[in-house]
Amino acid sequence: MVATGTAIGRSITRGEGPDKVSGKSVYAADISLPGMLWGRILRSPYPYARIISIDTSAAEALPGVHAVVTGKDMPDARIGRRMVDMPVLAQNVVRFVGEKVAAVAAIDEETADEALLLIEVEYEELTPVYDAEQAMKVDAPDLHPDMESYVGLPQPPSGIRNAFAHITWEKGDVEQGFKESDLIFEHTFNAQLMHQGYIEPHACVVSADPSPEGQVQIWANNKDPYMLRDQLSGAWGVPANSIVLHPSTIGGDFGGKGSFMDVPLCYYLSKKSGRPVKIVMDYIQELMAGNPRHPAVMRIKTGVMKDGTIKARQARAVFDSGAYGAFKPTVYLRGADHLCGVYNMPHAKIDSYTVYTNNVPRGHMRSPAKPQVVFAVESHMDMIAHELGMDAYQFRLQNVMREGDASPIGHHWQQIKALETLEAAGEAAGLDRQLPANTGRGMAMTDLVQGTGQFAAKIGLTNEGNPELHMAFWDTGTGSHTVLRQMVAEELTLDTSDIQIVLENTGNMPYSSGSGGSRVTYTAGQAVVGAARELRTKLVEAASPLLDAPEGQVSMENGRLVAAGRSMTISEVIRRTGGEELTGQTSVTSETPELTSFCTQIAEVHVDTDTGQVTVDKIISAHDIGSILNPLNHQGQVEGGMIQGLGYALMEELHLEDGHISTLSLGDYKIPTSADVPPMETVLVQGDSGPAPYESKGIGESSNIPVAGAIANAVFDAVGVRITNLPVTAEKVLAGLRALEK
Repeated sequence: MVATGTAIGRSITRGEGPDKVSGKSVYAADISLPGMLWGRILRSPYPYARIISIDTSAAEALPGVHAVVTGKDMPDARIGRRMVDMPVLAQNVVRFVGEKVAAVAAIDEETADEALLLIEVEYEELTPVYDAEQAMKVDAPDLHPDMESYVGLPQPPSGIRNAFAHITWEKGDVEQGFKESDLIFEHTFNAQLMHQGYIEPHACVVSADPSPEGQVQIWANNKDPYMLRDQLSGAWGVPANSIVLHPSTIGGDFGGKGSFMDVPLCYYLSKKSGRPVKIVMDYIQELMAGNPRHPAVMRIKTGVMKDGTIKARQARAVFDSGAYGAFKPTVYLRGADHLCGVYNMPHAKIDSYTVYTNNVPRGHMRSPAKPQVVFAVESHMDMIAHELGMDAYQFRLQNVMREGDASPIGHHWQQIKALETLEAAGEAAGLDRQLPANTGRGMAMTDLVQGTGQFAAKIGLTNEGNPELHMAFWDTGTGSHTVLRQMVAEELTLDTSDIQIVLENTGNMPYSSGSGGSRVTYTAGQAVVGAARELRTKLVEAASPLLDAPEGQVSMENGRLVAAGRSMTISEVIRRTGGEELTGQTSVTSETPELTSFCTQIAEVHVDTDTGQVTVDKIISAHDIGSILNPLNHQGQVEGGMIQGLGYALMEELHLEDGHISTLSLGDYKIPTSADVPPMETVLVQGDSGPAPYESKGIGESSNIPVAGAIANAVFDAVGVRITNLPVTAEKVLAGLRALEK
């Protein structure tokens, strides 16, 4: 599938941009329906407590209040993307600060807020557990006594207290590998709790027809509408075909907008009140009770020979899932399988645990678990090299995977370009260049496999002959709609501006998986190209008799049907044939590709030894790529990922104090601003081909993964302070400098 250059390979600006900057884009919070009520939620102030009683009588008597609900008012319904373990409203017990205890629907926001103040709840505090490793001990509180009955629980159960998922990857015999090793190194690393930091908080509007057979209309900033539909259907016993999700603009996702959040509760309020209901979270609620990135404790043990050859690695990761596992599309975190990195080793074993605690439930964030894991792996690599007296770059060159090597967990990838990205990044960084005092250089590597899914696309034509791409797929801000329009334009030899995208509700299109896992260009792209080629075939068939030429001699050039020196426009074909059958429609289920994409990053930092402040002078990011569909959008993904990784490395952290989030505003929770962004250099290593249309590869997630590891290694190179607990703050670096002085 090779591009002709009509549209693919060009820097087309984002089609949705003008509507977003002019305010025309409609977000879920913008939806207003006749008779609509405002929903508000009363949340638990305790991390772990039994609910003794709830008195809602005063709230119900307040004028303007149309519905008040508690867990006792509704069936014991549970909800979840894969692990169905979270009640819609707390049932007898609360398990984290911010859990939903009661909800109201009222004529306006002020009345709803006043009603919440009138609800009286009596709690009996229980002994909470905040540390995931402590939660796994036999004497820890059993936070989910009914865990083994939960739908979606991996089988067989782990048998470990509060650990609802345990997965192991292994290759060879790790114990034998350690026996054969000359030296063994073992280190522990910690990664912090991080919010996705999207501008738009979760919001939804639900209009549930109160009749038993009534339709449910939903507007929500959810990137996976069909999964949300099915979750709601399962929780409330509503037929899936009676639930319709309507398109809404999504104001940023980064993995956090795949969850159901308040939609099931909003449905219940609408059903009870008989009116549409809107719920919009504010940022205090987002930071308190959203679905942030998992913190993790990771221990890595590696056996090496004296010459630096890695023989064996054993790794263990414990991910704190918080009070529930419901927000994850997979029960365990697949990124844990990267705890051995992109290095060749004959023996390896990885154990990953996902554990309940009395903290805010975690969800997914851009490249789930990989930034945590790669920070640990790449720090560990540098620590081994330092102890061996080896150069960190040479240590990686010696051990990095090459063509024909099996991955540490036994997968045989094709077209392995890890070495090429390492060398390209090293060349761009000028590794022989002497750095100033207190300035250091650090590197980190990763790879990323594109996700799979199912997508449907339909392409029709207007009377003027302009193609319309119909999809029930919301763009999360990545520019995917523009790239998909480029594909249609490429196949029909038109300009991208000639292609319009029509966003359908879920009732008008077959199932699609939604955004996530770098799968959109790969899977949705196959559906779009398939639909475009079907339409092109039909156009050729229709034009063949009109041009008095066999179908095999009819082609498309510049949007015209051409044969034997004659041509006609698409609109002419429509006019002369009626155009009733001129549509293309395809549904595609993708398979896991046999290719993965590699990335090496090198960071250069300066450390102020008086304050510990770390200034990143430069980040180089080398990527193994296929063809580039839209260079502007491609580069935007690379640089956006690096900036997000910068925040993770240096500043972003949700602080927990006895289960309470203390960073409850974006004034306290720091994310990078333009002043924090260093010079960034992208190096593109051309691979043989990619699995996505036109031999392309995904780029959306990889550039945010290695940043923290590269920066932590650079800080050590600069001043000899090793930070094993993210983020790399000035306070930690200064404490390390003072410890070195002593």
